[in-house]
Order: sequence, then C-alpha cells, then structure tokens
Amino acid sequence: MNFLAHLYLAGSNKEIIIGNFIADTIKGNKFDHFSKDIQFGIKMHRRIDTFTDSHPIFRQSKRRLDDKYRLYKGVIIDLIYDHFLAKNWSQYADTSLFDFSQEVYQLLEKNYAILPEKAQYLIPYMSKQNWLYKYKSLQGIGEVMHDMNIRTQGRSKMNEAIVDLKDNYAIFEKDFTCFFKEIENYSSTYLKNHDCKNNK
Repeated sequence: MNFLAHLYLAGSNKEIIIGNFIADTIKGNKFDHFSKDIQFGIKMHRRIDTFTDSHPIFRQSKRRLDDKYRLYKGVIIDLIYDHFLAKNWSQYADTSLFDFSQEVYQLLEKNYAILPEKAQYLIPYMSKQNWLYKYKSLQGIGEVMHDMNIRTQGRSKMNEAIVDLKDNYAIFEKDFTCFFKEIENYSSTYLKNHDCKNNK
C-alpha cells in the first residue's frame, strides 16, 4: 500500500494517521519516544504491508507486470492501487478526496516538529504538488511514476508502467476492488482491537 491507502486505512485518530505516515522513515524499533497511538500507527502500517505483500491478489497483480520492473513491481502495484482508491474515493469515504488530502497535509504540517527528518523532507513536496489528489487521474499517476523513476536514476523503469496500467486497466481495477475489501476488513479489525484494549 502507498501513502493514500495507509492514510485512509488509519481511521480517524490523528496520531495513528501520523504513525502510519512516518512508518517507512523509521528503522527497526526505534520509535518508543513517540506517543502510544503513534507507535500503534507505525506497527499498523507494517502489519498492513505484511498482509498486502503476502496476499494472493496482490501477488497476482505483480505477475501482470512486465518482468523488466523486477524488484520494483510491488511499488508499482502500490501506486496503481492508490490510483484506483483515489479514482473511486466516493465509494469508500464520505468526505471528498480533495478535503481529505488537505486535512492530511495540515495535520502533518502542524506536527512537523516531531516527525523524522525523512518525513519532514517529503511534506513540502507532497503538499505543494498535492500527491494524494494527483493519484486520481491517469496523467497524475503517470507523473508520479515518472518522478519515481528519476529518483531511482532510471533503474526502476517505472515511467513505463503507465503503459502496463492502461493496457490492463480493467483487470487491475478488478484486482484492487477485490483486494481492498479484504484489507479494509483487516485494518478495521486491527483498529477495533486497539480501541478495546485502550478502553479496558
């Protein structure tokens, strides 16, 4: 799962949202200086990644990609799934994607001082270019893939993956729809268990 999915699946607790956002910028277990809910968000992010990477539908999606992408297949499918979440946003959330995106940027900027340096570095670009909303269109997701390829110095060939997406659009969307029902249920249960423990 990429940024949008993780932020959406984190629910409404602001500190859990922050934890989900910063998880990839933290190594190992060096996060006990954060609040309990931020720590939970970090752990939740990692559980979601484990669930996703081992899921047969996600693996099936990766097999649909050309072998030239090699180790970057998972990252590309993460982006493709975020595209379909953004495109079909109204089926999953009551608030608009634009409003959700702005609320996330504001939350991260408000808590900028406590975020890891790598996360701090991302926020200005993410907000200015409106990454979360940009995922919604083919042009937007194509631009993201292009930028990602530049960041990998051309090794990932991710700029070419927009062609794979267009050529297999309906199939990828079906994969996403089936998979996302399961990751929503998994995440919802994980959040409820956390709430139950805290309310004891």
